[in-house]
Formats: sequence, C-alpha cells, structure tokens
Amino acid sequence: MRACGVIYDSLIGPFAEFEFMRRALIGALALSLSGAPIGVFLILRRMALTGDAMAHAILPGAALGYLVAGLSLPAMTLGGLAAGLIVAVAAALAARLTILREDATLAAFYLMSLALGVTIVSLRGSNVDLLRVLFGSVLGLDDATLLLLAGISSLTLMAIAALYRPLVLETVDPGFFASVSRFAGATQAAFLALVVVNLVAGFHALGTLMSVGIMMLPAAAARLWARTLPMMLALSVGFAAAASYAGLIVSYHAGLPSGPLIILMAGGLYLVSLVLGRAGGVLRGRAPRSHLEA
Repeated sequence: MRACGVIYDSLIGPFAEFEFMRRALIGALALSLSGAPIGVFLILRRMALTGDAMAHAILPGAALGYLVAGLSLPAMTLGGLAAGLIVAVAAALAARLTILREDATLAAFYLMSLALGVTIVSLRGSNVDLLRVLFGSVLGLDDATLLLLAGISSLTLMAIAALYRPLVLETVDPGFFASVSRFAGATQAAFLALVVVNLVAGFHALGTLMSVGIMMLPAAAARLWARTLPMMLALSVGFAAAASYAGLIVSYHAGLPSGPLIILMAGGLYLVSLVLGRAGGVLRGRAPRSHLEA
C-alpha cells in the first residue's frame, strides 16, 4: 500500500492536485497530437532544418504583436502566422531568383528574424518577458490558449487526413506527383502552412526556441523504430506524449523549467532510439543478417 501511495504521489498526484499541471499536460498533449506527425513528414522530406528555421521566423511577428498589445494571445498569434508565412514565401522567392539554394536563404532569413524578434521584445519588455517569448510558459496556459491549441490540433489532423494521399505522393516522389497532378504546388503550400500554424501553437506553450523540439525529436525517434508511415505517425505521437508527461513530472519534482525538460525527455527518447531503434539504430545496423534477409 505504501508503494502504491508513493507511485500515486509521484506520477499522478501533481495532476490531480494542481490545475496548472493538468492544463500544461492537456496543452502539451494537443501539441504532441498535431506537431509530431508534421515532424514525420518534415523528416521524410529532408526538411528538418526548415522546421527549425520557420520556428525562429515567427518571432518578429509575435514580438510586434507583443509590442502593440502586450502578451495578447490574438495579437501574438496573428503576428506569428504572418511572419512565418512571409519568411517562407520570401525564402522561396530568393531561392528561385538567385543562385542560392532554399536552405541557405532560409538560414539567412531565420537568423535575421531571431535577432529582430529579440530586439523588438527588448524595446518594451523585461528580461522575464523575453524569456517567456523565447522559452514559453507551459505551466501558465489559460483557457483561451488551450482552446487555440486544441483548435490547431484538430485542424491539423483534419488537414492531414484530407491531404494524406497527396502528401505521401509528394514526399515519396515529388517529381512524379508534379507530372501527374496540378495540385503539387498547392499541396506544398498547404503543408508549409500547417508547419507554420503548429509552430505558432507551440510558441505559446514552449516558446520560439523550443516549439520545434516537440515536432522533430519524437518524429526522428519514430523513424528509427518504424518502417511504415502509419506506424511512424503513431509512434511519433506516442513519443511526444510520453516526453510531455515525463518532462512535466520531472519538472514538478525537481523544480526546473518545464518546457526545456519536455524537450530533454524527447531528446532522451531520440538518443535511446538512435542506439536501439529496430528500423535504423546503431545496434540494428550491426546485427547479423540471415542469408534470406535483404
């Protein structure tokens, strides 16, 4: 009985006793449900660094919203969406009209966006405000933010369901998809919009520096365990949810920041998968194969 009490107090009690912990868990699970599948498609498309660049690209818009209206959810959300979409379009145009590749233009724009966003926040806010913008405040989610996260998660899942076949075709063979469909450009644009929307959602909980972590690390871990896309999508959500729960629990007991610990837990899952992953981990690659195995 004492052991059961210790387990309850350690693993369940914080969420049963404190509303802010329940809110944080719900918000993190909403991000896991929509962000991790987007991360899987980013990894399969070899656009992992694009997600990181876009995460920083939303900062100037969110900072302008903060400068105008303070820590206003609508202002910062709309500003972040606008900035992310503008940077995505500007980077694509720069890559098309110059000799630079898209990864180089994205890197340039994201560095400028990060510096501009930090400068804008510093014009009005304190160091506490700057830290909140950069690293989020998952323990301070209110009703409006939770509704936003739930809405974006639902919208993303519906969009992935509707665009699943085009997304898979463009991911596997973009050249073939462009040759047989008029909607290749529209599919790519819709996918980038989903990336931006989910990064804006993650920004409110984990900050601009951490929001991409809940998207990419569980997806990378899932890629090392699964060989089929449906299994990758399911595992990525499971890994993200587990990292969210573990990060919040460790944060509560250790008195450390919750957002970074959630990302550290996801990073731990990735490191374990890197070694033990059955579909591509280090040990799996060195395992002897039978003569009938390709």
